[in-house]
Amino acid sequence: MNILITGSAGRVGRAIYIHMMKTHRVTGVDKTPCSTADIVGDIRDSELMEKALEGIDVVVHTAALHAPHVGLLADEEFEAVNVKATEKLALSGLQAGIKHFVFTSTTALYGRASTPDGSAGWVDETVIPKPKTIYHRSKLEAEKLLENISHLFALPVTVLQMSRCFPEPADLMAVYRLTRGIDARDVARAHGCAVEKRLPGFNRFIVSGRTPFNPGLCQRLFTDAADVIPEYAPALAQEFARRGWSLPLSLDRVYDSALAQQLLDWQPKYGYLSVLEMLDNEMAEVLPLPALP
Repeated sequence: MNILITGSAGRVGRAIYIHMMKTHRVTGVDKTPCSTADIVGDIRDSELMEKALEGIDVVVHTAALHAPHVGLLADEEFEAVNVKATEKLALSGLQAGIKHFVFTSTTALYGRASTPDGSAGWVDETVIPKPKTIYHRSKLEAEKLLENISHLFALPVTVLQMSRCFPEPADLMAVYRLTRGIDARDVARAHGCAVEKRLPGFNRFIVSGRTPFNPGLCQRLFTDAADVIPEYAPALAQEFARRGWSLPLSLDRVYDSALAQQLLDWQPKYGYLSVLEMLDNEMAEVLPLPALP
C-alpha cells in the first residue's frame, strides 16, 4: 500500500514511518526537514497536500499542535491546525481516492473525566470526555468531524488515542507503563495493525500499555498504590527496591487498551522492563533520576 504519514518528523510520526516502511511504500510530510520527511511543508498548504495525496491508499495523520503549545499559541492556531486542517485533509483524501484514514489522537482529551474525586479513574472508550484545554477540545472536535465524514462518505476511519509517550524520569515512566503510558514503538505497531485491519466505518481505540490492574482496584490505587503495586506487579516493586526508588503512594488513572488489543490484534510489547533497559543503556528516551544532594 501507499501510505501518507503527516507529522513524520515528530517522535511518534517518525516511529510510525520507520515501522510502516518495512512493509509499505511510505511518504512522510512535515514542516521540519528530517530523514523521514520526504515532503517538507505545512499540512495547511492545500496545493502541497493535493500533490502528496496522489496515488495514496491510506493517510496516517499524526501532525498536530500539542499540550506544550498551550499558552504559547493562540486558540485559533489549535483550531486551524488540529481541526480545520484535519477535516480538509480527510476531504481531500476522499477526492484523491484514499481507502482509509487513521488519526493519531490522545487520551488527554478525557480531561476531568479521567480523574474522579477520591478514586483512580478507569478510562476506556465508553467514558465521555470532559476536556480541560484548547488542545483537548481541538483533538475531540477533530475526532467528531472525522466521525461525521466517515458516516457521510462511508470512509473507514480509525482513531487511535495514545497515552503518555515522551521522555520523563525513569521511575515515573516505569510505573506509568502499567497505567497511563506507552512506548512510541508500540504506538507505531498499533498504527500498523490498524492499517492492516482496516475496520469498516468509524472506530476509536485507546492505545496504552498493558495493565495488571482491574476496575475493582481503583479505590486502592488512589489511596494505597505502594501496597497494590507489589501485589499485582511484584517484579516491578522488586526492581524499585533494588534501585533504591520509592513506589508512588497514589495513582490517579488507568487507561484500558483492551478493546484495541482485541479488535486490532495488537499487543503492547514495551513495558516497564523496556524503560529500565533504556535507562541502563543511557538512551535519551528516558530521563535518569536527579542526583541526590
